[in-house]
Amino acid sequence: MQYTRVKPREPQEKLTGVYAYLDDLIRIQFQAQGFSFLPKQPINSLLSGRHASRLRGRGLNFEEIRRYLPGDDIRNMDWKVTARTQKAHTRVFTEERDRPVLLLVDQRLSMFFGSRKVMKSVTAAETAALGAWRVLDAGDRVGALVFDDSDITEIKPHRSQKRVMQILQAVTEMNHALRIDAGITSAPGMLNQVLKKTAFLAKHDYLVTIISDLNGADSETERWVSRIARHNDLIVCLIYDPLETQLPKGGKLVVSDGEFQLEVDTSSGKVQKDFSEIFNQKLQDTKEWLSKRGIPILPLNTSEDVASQVRRILGYSPGVRRD
Repeated sequence: MQYTRVKPREPQEKLTGVYAYLDDLIRIQFQAQGFSFLPKQPINSLLSGRHASRLRGRGLNFEEIRRYLPGDDIRNMDWKVTARTQKAHTRVFTEERDRPVLLLVDQRLSMFFGSRKVMKSVTAAETAALGAWRVLDAGDRVGALVFDDSDITEIKPHRSQKRVMQILQAVTEMNHALRIDAGITSAPGMLNQVLKKTAFLAKHDYLVTIISDLNGADSETERWVSRIARHNDLIVCLIYDPLETQLPKGGKLVVSDGEFQLEVDTSSGKVQKDFSEIFNQKLQDTKEWLSKRGIPILPLNTSEDVASQVRRILGYSPGVRRD
C-alpha cells in the first residue's frame, strides 16, 4: 500500500465585510454598553418621551396587600380592602426579574448587498450580536428567529452566554450560505412568515426586535406587526445601504438583485432625483405606519459602525447597565 502525503488545506480567506464571522460577533460584547432599551432615556434618545415609544420596560408582579405606610404610592391603594377594614391598605408589587427578548434576524438574499463598508446581512448580524450581548448583560432572557429565503431557525429565550452563542452561530451559518450564484430564490413573503411565527411565540410582555431591510413588507406585515405590538414591545432596526438612498454619478451601470439585471444611467439628474425620492418615500411610509402603532424605528446603514449608530440614536449614557 502506498501512502501519499496530503497537502494541508489552506484556510479560507476571510472576506471581511462580505460575511459575518463568529469571532467578530463575540468581540461585539465589549461594545454592548452605553445605551438602554428602557423607557427612561436621555433627552436625545429616539425612545425618550411618551410619543416616541410605548416601551413598558420590565413588568410588575403583584406580591401582597398590606397596611398603608407613609411614603407608599397612593395610586396603589386597594380601596375595596380599605373600605372593608376601615384602615388604609395598599397593593405591593415587585419588579419582574427578567423580560424575554426575541431578535428577528433577516439573512435573506435581499440583505446580501452593500456598496461601502459591509453587506446589509453583516450589519444585521452585528446588530443582532450587539442586542444579544446587551440583553444578557442586563440579566434578561434572549432568543431569536433567524431566517433566510427558505428557513426559520428558532432559538428560545434563555439567560445564558451559551444561548447567545447559539444565536450567533445560527446567524453566521445562514450568513455564510448567502451567495448570488447559489441558486437562492428571493422570498419576500418570508418576512410575514417569521412575523406570524413571532405572533404565536410572543404572547405577552416580550421585547421583539426586527432586524431587517423589510423587503416584502405589505398590508399583511402591518397586520402581524399590530398583533405583536398589542401585548408586547416592538422595535424595528431598518437596515439599509447608502446606495439605496442615492445613486453614484458613474454613467451607465448594470444593477442586479440576483435574478434580474437593469441598466441605469446614473448621470441623469432625473434618475438621481427619482431614485432618492422612491427610497425616502418608502422610508417615510414605513415610519408613519409604525409611528401610528407607537413602534420606534432605528435606521442603521452599512457604512457606519453599528454600535456607534445605536448609541447615537438611543442616546449615549455612560455607565448605563440595564437593558
